[in-house]
Amino acid sequence: MFKKKKQFFKLILFAFILAIFGLPDFIFSADSALEESCKLENIESSCKVISTTDCRMLLEKCDKYFQEKSSEIEKDITKTQAEKDTLKNKISILNNKIKQLDYQIYQNNLMIKDLSFQIGDTEMSIDKISLKIEESKNKLSKILREIYEQDQRSTVEILIVEGKFSDFFDNLTALESLNAKNQELLKSIKELKDSLGNQKQSLDEEKGELETAVKIQTLQKQESDNTKKNQEYYLKLTEVEYQKQISEKKEIEKMAAEIKSRIFELVGVPKAPTFGEALELAKYVERITGIRPAFLLAILTQESNIGKNVGQCFLRNTSTGAGVNSKGVAINNIMKPSRDIQPFLTITAELGKDPFNTPVSCPIPSVGGYGGAMGPAQFIPSTWMAYRDQVKNITGKAADPLDIKDAFLAASLYVKRYGAGSQTYNDEWRAAMIYFSGTTNIRYRFYGDSVMALAKRYEADIKVLESQ
Repeated sequence: MFKKKKQFFKLILFAFILAIFGLPDFIFSADSALEESCKLENIESSCKVISTTDCRMLLEKCDKYFQEKSSEIEKDITKTQAEKDTLKNKISILNNKIKQLDYQIYQNNLMIKDLSFQIGDTEMSIDKISLKIEESKNKLSKILREIYEQDQRSTVEILIVEGKFSDFFDNLTALESLNAKNQELLKSIKELKDSLGNQKQSLDEEKGELETAVKIQTLQKQESDNTKKNQEYYLKLTEVEYQKQISEKKEIEKMAAEIKSRIFELVGVPKAPTFGEALELAKYVERITGIRPAFLLAILTQESNIGKNVGQCFLRNTSTGAGVNSKGVAINNIMKPSRDIQPFLTITAELGKDPFNTPVSCPIPSVGGYGGAMGPAQFIPSTWMAYRDQVKNITGKAADPLDIKDAFLAASLYVKRYGAGSQTYNDEWRAAMIYFSGTTNIRYRFYGDSVMALAKRYEADIKVLESQ
């Protein structure tokens, strides 16, 4: 009875989790439901109660969802970037307009100042001419008074004072000539005053027009400044939105990478990944180490055909390193006792694996030496011990040389240590040589050349895949 209740409870729990996180198509009809289902913690919960096949189907749906989401955000980013560029262009145009108005205002202010000086000079000239007019008027007044007084004198008085009539008439003629000249001078001075007055009026009008222009330009500048401030405000908002979209894209890419890593974990060593899966994993590793995906895939192709051949031998004797192949045939030098057996026992013990049923590489008769290399990246146990902690620090779990993801990561860390991160031909070739033999001995040149040739081919294949 207790067992039946327990089974019934499990069935209810399974149905509840499946209803929330399961695989029916209607669950994936709405983005919000799919996004909720694709949260890592929900995937973990769901995959605990469904089969590995269904779990992988869920992961692949989530992988597709995040790819589509990333593409949508990328389009938004492109659109926002265009808006940013437009606003920046408008701000640049306004800056140039403001500079132009500044120059015009400055130039007009200089002209206004020059006109002010001219007007001042003209006013001083008018004042001086006005004084001359007054002086001329006074002189004319004296001359006219003198002529009047001469006209009023009697004949007797003229004879007594002048002595002769001719002297009197000479004086009178001189006075009248002087009066005529003063009249002409006065007329000329008045005309000059009128001319200066007209000139001053013209200068005043020109100054007024310039002052009006400066006022208009100042208002235009203020308007441009306000428009510029508004554009800068919207640019800031756009930049905030842009950075938000960038952040969302990074978060989506991070979640997508996690989803892909879970897919690779499900693939396992016995079932090697497809080239597309291996490429995605290599890209994931590139973000961590900077190693070119085509080069890493070429290394792993040489080592295990990207996980398809992880070793056909098994250790049997922990003292001598002897063992058997997959057909049970006895083979010596499966593992070097002094170097690799103890690390191998440590690794298998930590991972809960049977050391005598864990496949390792067989020794190569044509090359000599020992076998004992493990997993897709073909690390010998002693070398793996040097990288397991680095891998653990990155993944957050115990490093396993037979795990495809850990193997990719460890191999990438290894070649990075020997310079492959520069992505130059010579540095990658050298790192490949060291990966194979620990040296750059020309005897093993075939390996480095083969890796670089594969990398070149893979680079072309990757470009084709990414263009589709």
